[in-house]
Amino acid sequence: MSDTASQTPAPAIVIYTTAICPYCVAAKNFLKSKGQTWSEVRIDLDPAEREKMIARTRRTSVPQIFVGETHVGGYDDMMALHRAGGLEPLLAGAA
Repeated sequence: MSDTASQTPAPAIVIYTTAICPYCVAAKNFLKSKGQTWSEVRIDLDPAEREKMIARTRRTSVPQIFVGETHVGGYDDMMALHRAGGLEPLLAGAA
């Protein structure tokens, strides 16, 4: 029996961003260093997506990061979760 058969697929990562956002760049660089891929939603190009992000998060700042349906928050929130040991299980689909 293969180990891969029992593994949960990794949840999709979605990042709401704008073009000129250093924390967005930092978040993407960190996720890249972890071997992750993501979908990027540019709220500066699409006001409707900005409204969806605000409705979904109750926040207006970027980045806003989701792992699956879990709202991680912004870059600082993601790094705090990482330091606390909670990000890797979430990325692996265990949470």
